[in-house]
Amino acid sequence: MKLTFPHMGYSYVAFKALINELGYEAVVPPEPSKRTMDLGVRYSPEFACIPFKVLMGTFLETIEMGAEMAISSGGVGPCRAGYYGVMHKKILNELGYDFDILIFEPPQSNYLDFIKKLNRVKPRGMSWRVFIQLIKKNYRKLEAIDQIEYLMYRIMPYEINKGDTYRAFKKALNMLDEARTKEEIEDALWEGRKIIARIPQDRSRNPLKIGIVGEIYVVLEPAVNFYIQRTLGEMGVYTDRSIWLTSYTQKNVIVEGRIGEHDIHQMAHPYLNELIGGHGINSIGETVIYANQGYDGMIQLAPFSCLPEIMAKGIMPRVSREVGIPVLTIFIDEQTAAAGVITRLEAFLDLLKRRREQKAQEACNA
Repeated sequence: MKLTFPHMGYSYVAFKALINELGYEAVVPPEPSKRTMDLGVRYSPEFACIPFKVLMGTFLETIEMGAEMAISSGGVGPCRAGYYGVMHKKILNELGYDFDILIFEPPQSNYLDFIKKLNRVKPRGMSWRVFIQLIKKNYRKLEAIDQIEYLMYRIMPYEINKGDTYRAFKKALNMLDEARTKEEIEDALWEGRKIIARIPQDRSRNPLKIGIVGEIYVVLEPAVNFYIQRTLGEMGVYTDRSIWLTSYTQKNVIVEGRIGEHDIHQMAHPYLNELIGGHGINSIGETVIYANQGYDGMIQLAPFSCLPEIMAKGIMPRVSREVGIPVLTIFIDEQTAAAGVITRLEAFLDLLKRRREQKAQEACNA
């Protein structure tokens, strides 16, 4: 059977390896493009948000590549993302495609259903022990991918030659792609870290620091958010994003809750104390945390019509005023253009630079 999955950042490297090692043929989805968007918009409800449309386009492209089934995640709570898999399958079947989507809900909501779906993926004749070992090994590869991407954004604002860090990251990613055993994964991670760390840097710089929060898909998929973190890094900005796929997985699949989750909700409590779905509460709480850590500004990324992020945006002005951190909210849909995003980023950076200079002047005069 040919299996596919949503494209979300660089995670395809680990998902491809797992599917192939389970004995299936992995159909790696192409990075979302204009064609992906055009297909998704054509066959999606107009009111659907950008992740729904991008995934619809992605599934149509992978069907053209021979995919027979997709593995995706669901969700619980008020966010509409919990219905996406069901709606995608219904639309694709109505279009005449014999295509299945296996939707994994958070196991805490229904352990029996989660195990049944794992059993569907586990090849006949493979023991549960071997099956779990393969999952663990490739989850470690996913962690390694997150770690080298994290390091890339730490080094990027200090690079002397623009683009060096990203090129080093791609080399490290290719080494992880080729790693097959646990030992090879660890060796590739070690070598990848060294390659990125050797990039010529100017550590005398004092870059602006910006935190990035928002809805998980538009935060994690660079092709959807116009490569915003890389763009900022190459503009000399130090960035940190609140969501990483492995920490999200730990929260929703491996264990309920993660280190810091309680703190995030505590920070959001004075401003928002209701479950609104998605990452709405997190966007508020993490903005407070970034402000307390001395960040210069925040960027909130959200799909147009995303209800949790719309509610969070309505609260952001008060949060920004009370904790003293400017917030730029960028809503993304099929009409959003890269040039417009870049212009807004440049204006926001100018504001943050002037604000930092003003604070430094006030400190000198005090």
